[in-house]
Amino acid sequence: MKKYILYKIARPIIKTFMNITFRIEVINNDNIPQKGNIILAGNHTSYLDPLLLISSTKRTIRFLAKKEIHKGILKNIFISAGTIPVDRSKKDKNAKIKTKEALLNKELVCIFPEGTINRTKDLILPFKYGTVSFASITNTDIIPFIITGKYKLFQKNIKIKFLPPYKIQTQDLKKENENLMEIIKKELGGTTNG
Repeated sequence: MKKYILYKIARPIIKTFMNITFRIEVINNDNIPQKGNIILAGNHTSYLDPLLLISSTKRTIRFLAKKEIHKGILKNIFISAGTIPVDRSKKDKNAKIKTKEALLNKELVCIFPEGTINRTKDLILPFKYGTVSFASITNTDIIPFIITGKYKLFQKNIKIKFLPPYKIQTQDLKKENENLMEIIKKELGGTTNG
């Protein structure tokens, strides 16, 4: 059986839906390498963000997703789509192992470093360390991205922009996390949210 078969079936449907319903604009998706281990990391504005990302690249994206959605029949659906369940109430060892394995297997993993949807007026919430930690231990480049605008039906208002790769330079994860946050915050500061 093909790996992540549900993802591969659903992707063209999702892309068509997002393009028609929200008229999305994708900028610089050629910054995402065609192969190899990569982490996508950016701001989290809506529950629709994963669909926006799926619509933005032909590569299969492994999303870290809260364990609460992996229940009942939905559990098998999300797992066959390649998601990695995360228990946000603790340091989830199983999620760490699966994420590390995905990156060492040269897969594309998306992490929202804020850890949740930003419902505040701040540009971004403080980043958790997972993104830079995984990048460091697996020697993986990070492709930062920013999502701007609002998901408004049938209006061209939502954009996703992929920035140049960011490589972890030191073992100082606090500093690296701050650097990543600053890159994304600076890029968001130069835009106007709709």
